[in-house]
Amino acid sequence: MMLHLSSSSHTAIVVTDASIKNNIATSVSYIHIYDYSLIKTVHHAVFVTSTEAELFAIKCSISQACSKENISKIIIVTDSIYVAKKIFDDKTHLFQIYTTAILSEFQQFFTTGQGNSIEFWECPSWLKWRLHRSVNKYLKSFNPQPILLSKVS
Repeated sequence: MMLHLSSSSHTAIVVTDASIKNNIATSVSYIHIYDYSLIKTVHHAVFVTSTEAELFAIKCSISQACSKENISKIIIVTDSIYVAKKIFDDKTHLFQIYTTAILSEFQQFFTTGQGNSIEFWECPSWLKWRLHRSVNKYLKSFNPQPILLSKVS
């Protein structure tokens, strides 16, 4: 199924992951589009939760996928589907700033084409799916060190 979808020039496959080490959150996303080279994005932030890091990775990935021409389908693969569900939960006030930004991206994407769609796929880490494993391995290769130690403590 993934091979079939990845051969379409109108589909963007987004694989995201995030983790926190040394109080520094790192989020990584890979975006695969048929006729483009793999797009890798890495972000670091301090004083955020893993949920915020995951939401940020999803938001940035959607934004990048939407910026490419002729994309009508975005598939977001994550090991944190519970985080993706928070985007659509209007009772989650803690993450409103992230969900508002993501929903704004959705609105722009859906207004550009009537047949546009976005899907969320769950891929738990224990499945060791090749694309998600690559993102996870890349994520774990980072060992961020706090610059201002007094600010972290």
